[in-house]
Amino acid sequence: MSVAPKKGLGQHFLVDENVSRKIVAQFKGHENCTNILEIGPGMGAITKYLLEIPNTSLQVMEVDRDSVTYLEENLPELKGRIHQKNVLKTDFSTIFGEESFAMVGNFPYNISSQILFTCIANRNQIPEIMGMFQKELVDRVMAPEGSKQYGVLNVLLQTYYDVEYCFTVEPTVFNPPPKVKSAVVSCTRNQRKLLPVDEVLHEKIVKATFSQRRKTIRNTLKSIVDVKKLEDHPFLSERPEKLSVEDFIELTGMVEDVR
Repeated sequence: MSVAPKKGLGQHFLVDENVSRKIVAQFKGHENCTNILEIGPGMGAITKYLLEIPNTSLQVMEVDRDSVTYLEENLPELKGRIHQKNVLKTDFSTIFGEESFAMVGNFPYNISSQILFTCIANRNQIPEIMGMFQKELVDRVMAPEGSKQYGVLNVLLQTYYDVEYCFTVEPTVFNPPPKVKSAVVSCTRNQRKLLPVDEVLHEKIVKATFSQRRKTIRNTLKSIVDVKKLEDHPFLSERPEKLSVEDFIELTGMVEDVR
């Protein structure tokens, strides 16, 4: 039995064993994390190698019924560990309780950004994100301040994670081949376990400023704070793409002080 790729689910099955092994080799077990959640295992291209990692416990999440059936028949060691759920709508405590887990996978390209935002929202429980994304998305989330690609996802992801580009994956190793290149990336929780500012306010400021990225910070903050109360600072005359991750944290502190 094999599974026919479904266009509606954005399925492109990895068929190169060497690439599969190379992806799994990027797993670090950051912060001694032993729980792994694989998203979109499909026919188990990397699942079978994830199962070989010593002293770890693997759970998988797959929305495609055909793929679930395939995994049940071909990887019986996954019995009781296959969750037919949507990762974007999952309460992870129902799977791991309060324990931490690494999020890994050949992530569906059509929801890749949402998956990363989900990881950010659950950052205290997810010390590591590792897997394959569309290369264009990886280039975007790694873009430095000052670039046109720099935006909300960059700032929020890099606020809490160190992002490492691992390697590029060509379309020819998939069935069917996607029209774009892919890239494997490793994100590990950095030392900002807790920001020195209100994290909810920080996220609100980042999203508000980039929602009107052609305006200066002073103008976009008007919906959040009385900008007249803020001390004159070079930040206020800049557009958001000019501010680094550290600058946004400092900006949040400035707003917090006068609210």
